[in-house]
Parts: sequence; structure tokens; C-alpha cells
Amino acid sequence: MKISVYTDGGSRGNPGISGFGVVIYDQQCRIIHKISKFIGIKTNNEAEYSALLEALVWVRDHQTEFTSVTLYSDSQLLVRQINGQYKIKAANIKPLYQLTLSVISDIHIPCTFHEVLREKNQLADDLANQAMDKKT
Repeated sequence: MKISVYTDGGSRGNPGISGFGVVIYDQQCRIIHKISKFIGIKTNNEAEYSALLEALVWVRDHQTEFTSVTLYSDSQLLVRQINGQYKIKAANIKPLYQLTLSVISDIHIPCTFHEVLREKNQLADDLANQAMDKKT
């Protein structure tokens, strides 16, 4: 079975109160897993990477159940960095990037990363906001 994973991280301030949301769908567009998590005071980019990492760890831990995974984010920077199109310049992102690559290397099913319009990522965005709302 193929799955689609939508991630979104956000912060209120940069850095500020941060959280993320992850939504995982099966081939019939049914939600099979959701995550909403508060992560403290972080930058928006740290929140985006945290969302992706959480999703990738879940995929790694469940990969035997699936044939492939497509990951979507509305963060152009994140997707282009993961796809090797942009260099990592921010010192606070380098460790998250390295950890992300490490988790990806443990996933043995096809895994692709794509940008998605913010409007198509609404549920993950809502989950990120819910996580932040609980702490404000």
C-alpha cells in the first residue's frame, strides 16, 4: 500500500511558541494516523523539520506495512533542502537536517518529497495550530 504524508510546522514568533502537525493517508485518502505536538520555543524552520522528522520516524517504524511513501510540505525551503536543491545555511538547522537524512537512510521503501500548496495542507496546519493553542 502507498501512503501520503502531509507535514506542517509553525511558530508564533521566530523563534516563538512552536508546534507541528502530521497527517498520514492511505491510498483511498483515509486518515490512518495523525500527530499534533507542541515543541517549545523554536523557529518556524525548526518546527517544519521537527514535523518531517516525526513523520519519517513513524514511517520508518511502520515501513513493512507499505510499498512507498510520498511526503508533502508547504515549506519550499524544507523540501528543496531535503531534495538537495538548496544548501543548509542556518546553524540551528544543520543538526536537524543530518538527523533527517539519517532517518531517511533507515527507510527501505521508495520515499519522495514534494512541495504542496498551503491550501492542500490544511489539516496538518490545523494540527500544528492546535498544538500551539494548548500552550498559549
